[in-house]
Amino acid sequence: MGQGSARSWAVRQAVEWDLVELVRLQALRSGDLDGDELDALAVALWEQLAADDVRVLVVDAEEEGLAACGIGAIDRRPPRPDLPGGRTGHVTGVVTDPGHRRHDHSLTVIGGLLAWFRDRDVSRVELRAPVRSAPLHRAVIPSR
Repeated sequence: MGQGSARSWAVRQAVEWDLVELVRLQALRSGDLDGDELDALAVALWEQLAADDVRVLVVDAEEEGLAACGIGAIDRRPPRPDLPGGRTGHVTGVVTDPGHRRHDHSLTVIGGLLAWFRDRDVSRVELRAPVRSAPLHRAVIPSR
């Protein structure tokens, strides 16, 4: 595990006053965004903060701001044998501030999202991540 393994980081649900930091972190993932794109990102994140089927989780930095964030969303599909409740969870946009990497913040965020999915009877969780992140995600999300 990372340097922060000896410490347990707290994850919490994001709130309105986290919006500026959420935009900053999500913009790190997206690359160079112009003003209109940043505005659109802020609006989308604002809407997600209030949505019942979306959870935005964050880890606070020790000094100020956010060290990491992640977004989980649930969609409903018709039930079938391999998807009994018809609910599928999606983990999207897990981002850690470059200055706070290697402290297991992504693991903490993904773990919090998995707990939220479990509480909502989600049968399947999908995660799309860069290949370089695959070992990290395999450690947190067991495959069948």
